[in-house]
Amino acid sequence: MSNGAERTARGDYLIKGGAVITADRAIGTLPKADVLVRDGAIEAVGENLEADGASVIDAAEMIVMPGLIDSHYHMWSSLGKNFLSDNGFGYFPAKWATGELYEAEDFYLSVRLGLADLANGGVTTVHNWAHNNRSPAHLDAELTAHRESQLRARYSMGHIDRLPPDQVNTYDDLDRVQGEWFDDAGRLDGLVHLAVNLRGMVQSDADVFHKEMEHMLKRRLTVSIHASQDHPNSDDASDYEKRGYLGPDKFLFCHYIAATDADREAMARTGTPLSFSTHSELRLGTHGNPRVALMKARAAGVNVSLSSDATSIAPPNMLENMRFTWNMCVPWIDDPETDGLPPLGFVEAIEMATINGAVALGLGDVTGSLTPGKRADVILIRTSDVNIAPLANIETTVVQSATPANVDTVMVDGRIVKRGGRLLDPDLDKIVKGAAKSAERIRKAAGGVLTPVRDGCGNPIQTAA
Repeated sequence: MSNGAERTARGDYLIKGGAVITADRAIGTLPKADVLVRDGAIEAVGENLEADGASVIDAAEMIVMPGLIDSHYHMWSSLGKNFLSDNGFGYFPAKWATGELYEAEDFYLSVRLGLADLANGGVTTVHNWAHNNRSPAHLDAELTAHRESQLRARYSMGHIDRLPPDQVNTYDDLDRVQGEWFDDAGRLDGLVHLAVNLRGMVQSDADVFHKEMEHMLKRRLTVSIHASQDHPNSDDASDYEKRGYLGPDKFLFCHYIAATDADREAMARTGTPLSFSTHSELRLGTHGNPRVALMKARAAGVNVSLSSDATSIAPPNMLENMRFTWNMCVPWIDDPETDGLPPLGFVEAIEMATINGAVALGLGDVTGSLTPGKRADVILIRTSDVNIAPLANIETTVVQSATPANVDTVMVDGRIVKRGGRLLDPDLDKIVKGAAKSAERIRKAAGGVLTPVRDGCGNPIQTAA
């Protein structure tokens, strides 16, 4: 692990002449405008701005918008993105075969790789759902990766993967982590905040879940759970509301494909957000209809954000996620559950990937929109590239055409982490090569279908059957 890379300096920037999506309904989308950034904050958005001493970034033929937000991502397994195969070796078998084989250095490399991948695609904030906390060293490795990445994040501590459902997770290392990493905001530059994830009813016994919940209520840490994706609905949001679990700064549901109307009403009533992992819901959501679940959540007034879940299910590519979600979220004629509900529009798809995610992570006053006073998490997307040109409707262009290759510039908290289409991380090559070595070692240790097969020169030739 690194001892900590030097942070890129914040600068004063005047982003000139771009098409600006603010994701702030009071300001809207401006066909041509400027964005002024000073000391890590958005100072002004408007036409013909001037700023002495600010570095000018020419945004002509670019779309300027808030950084994207991934509200649920298991980053410890980022380097296992290609472990699955066609012979029945899906997400869960791959995770079960490898989860205990990751060493602390593997966690560091995996999270660093995942964060670089996010930044490359214009994601500036992520919820790292760290559900395989194997040791204090593993926790420190992940948080070191966050410190070096310069992205904004929620870090949610969890359990050791496959903890027995009748065993209460006592979070023995939580006090140390909070004291060493979070009590001094400067350790992570104020960019990362602490939360927890619980296994919920789908992975733990009911009495275990409630014991863990009561503990976290006393600690006043935000709780996230997986809810009813590949199990019948064992969650009851109405009951959770009565117990005082729910609220915008207290609880986050992920998946919840089997939610009932009463569940969604309780979520909307309490302002409790939902993280929807579109690729994962369709691949693993065996209980309930993901399309119906999403449309009904929107209709009920639930705050819905988008997420990637895990790299072996979906790429952490929020541009693709918006496009995929937009294409899926339409009513079916004569379908009694969705007929008459509005289809997802381009503006709302962008809100799901920006301001909704910020609100879901308790960061609505910090990021998620280009609102003066918020921190400067900004991305620029080239519209002159062949896969995008010609620019027409601005929001449509982002959702329908943009890819990570079109992301020219990424700024987090006023620091530039990608410029001219290139990540500025000086350790990137080392991280990529290190992650490859870790993946190779883990595959060898797991054996079976994961065993690497190489030719006489040591080059990979196929995946073992």
